[in-house]
Amino acid sequence: MRDFHQPGRSAVYADNGMVATSHPLAAQAALDILKKGGNAMDAAIAGAILLGICEPQMTGIGGDCFALWSPAGSDEIHAMNGSGRAPAGSDADALRGEGHSTMPLNDARSVTIPTAIDAFCRLSEEQGKLGLEAILAPAIQYADSGVRVAPRVAFDWPNCADVLQGDALRHFLPAGTPPKPGTLFRAPGQAEVLRRIAASGRDAFYTGEVAEDMVSALRQLGGAHTLDDFAAARADYSDPISSHYGGIELVEHAPNGQGATAMLILNILAQFDIAAMEPFGPERAHIEAEATKLGYDARNRFLADFDYVTRLEHMLSMDTAKKLAAQIDPKRAMAQASTVSEAIHKETIYITVVDQDRMAVSLIYSIFHGFGSGIASDRFGILFQNRGAGFSLEHGHPNELAPGKRPMHTIIPGMTRRNGAVEMAFGVMGGAYQANGHARVLTNMEDFGMYPQAALDAPRSFPDAGILTVERGYSDATRAALSEMGHHVEIPQTPIGGAQAIRLDTDGYLEGASDPRKDGCALGY
Repeated sequence: MRDFHQPGRSAVYADNGMVATSHPLAAQAALDILKKGGNAMDAAIAGAILLGICEPQMTGIGGDCFALWSPAGSDEIHAMNGSGRAPAGSDADALRGEGHSTMPLNDARSVTIPTAIDAFCRLSEEQGKLGLEAILAPAIQYADSGVRVAPRVAFDWPNCADVLQGDALRHFLPAGTPPKPGTLFRAPGQAEVLRRIAASGRDAFYTGEVAEDMVSALRQLGGAHTLDDFAAARADYSDPISSHYGGIELVEHAPNGQGATAMLILNILAQFDIAAMEPFGPERAHIEAEATKLGYDARNRFLADFDYVTRLEHMLSMDTAKKLAAQIDPKRAMAQASTVSEAIHKETIYITVVDQDRMAVSLIYSIFHGFGSGIASDRFGILFQNRGAGFSLEHGHPNELAPGKRPMHTIIPGMTRRNGAVEMAFGVMGGAYQANGHARVLTNMEDFGMYPQAALDAPRSFPDAGILTVERGYSDATRAALSEMGHHVEIPQTPIGGAQAIRLDTDGYLEGASDPRKDGCALGY
């Protein structure tokens, strides 16, 4: 139980259904869907789409998604990969010929075909109950009438608005400057797109006027995108992967997501007695940082589109983890194993829902960097992700840009089982941090006995590009000790990531947790 003398959040308990996400309007909309007879999938999609209006710097219909879910009455976990592929005309040689050694961030050539909408339409039809018209209604209403900009959204907006270009400036900076808290933000063009999807399904987005609007915007800025690329966009069911840490079984998406990275970090941490360390002391932060450096180095070498990955078993092998753990000096920081930085802003939303029948959904939905590519379509104001920035331009790399290929993705929804039973749906936002974040949350719970809300509240650190960012929640003494170990320690300008979780208690009730680093909440009934 938390110290009620201190600021903080209490867990939320309920029996019939629970939602946890990063904006209260989306949480309420998802809960309303449950009360109207929708299941957890209906509610998760409804909340996610609305988050694209509430947090437009984080996500939107021009983005990608991944989902994990367990059906009602089952402990099986299924996966849907809603990440997009590179256009058929993509050309790594051409980019290298222009002098690029990495993918350009705010460039039409880093826009893969947005595939979240196809995933949502399929999941609604095949796993939901209410249909698109009902679950898209809240987002349509708010996109038309407007949403008051929340404090964290207003904090983020100016930090990434400088990437907005062309028509995106009109749609996302209508007053010419970033909005202040309480400002009304509207997206009538997106409301019209959602009305068309509600009436006609995924083809309303991937063909016809909406697709023409998107292709025109991208081609004007040098993209190779075609109407055929959009018409061919398809999300895929896939088989998740899993590993164990203590009594927890962690279930993640297979590549092209980076879930295997979280598993490798946990396997490395399993070689140390983490539970004997101070939870917020320098020793644990140091060991976690070193494990993360090694895990991300492996990620950057091996992970790619699943059809191109050849070393996944090696990455998940406990023998690999033991060999990497042996390289860690408990008293001294190693040189950066690789540069894991993906630029300053890595933006994502996450929503988890469990319904009265105990269908559990873990869904993550993103445009990658803050405001994605910074490019939006003219007529409908669809903002495009820049997920193609996740490709490598190294010749022969498994993650090298190629036509029709999916890039390595940072966004990863998570679920856990204990003794074979689904125990928790959770996710940690924050771009590259997400794999580290999954490991952090689970070690908070497994090694230190924290309940989900405390595990999300707890301070975080992250080694990125030679800098160990350490949140203000750590003591100055811990930061000084980490510096003495050889870490370049900095307090980050913004908090590290955000997270949501719902735990299915063995006594039958639901326990929701929501990260105070965001505007959102957990709600149940």
